[in-house]
Amino acid sequence: MIKIKRVYEKPSRDDGYRVLVDRLWPRGIKKEDLKFSEWPKEICPSTELRKEFGHKPEKFSEFKTEYKKELKAAPAQDKLAELAERAQNQNVTLLYAARDEKINHAHVLKEILEKF
Repeated sequence: MIKIKRVYEKPSRDDGYRVLVDRLWPRGIKKEDLKFSEWPKEICPSTELRKEFGHKPEKFSEFKTEYKKELKAAPAQDKLAELAERAQNQNVTLLYAARDEKINHAHVLKEILEKF
């Protein structure tokens, strides 16, 4: 199962394998305080795409399309396949820092992983 959770929420046993999916380190959290299993930057939105989106709801549709294009690159595909396979045997929780809990890249990533 693939889950989504803000990095600011406390970890739980159900989280399973915790994957940080932001390209930048989350504000206000010390590295030793965030419990995560890996930080694969190859599946995080590019800096350019992230800046263009700016977390503006009206730009989310375009962002989603462009992010999906980025995820078609070979390194991203390899990591997506690995995470999708892992999710068949244990929970995988995608950790993100965005304020908006509904309009963010983790939802796009979850959608793609569930179709893998």
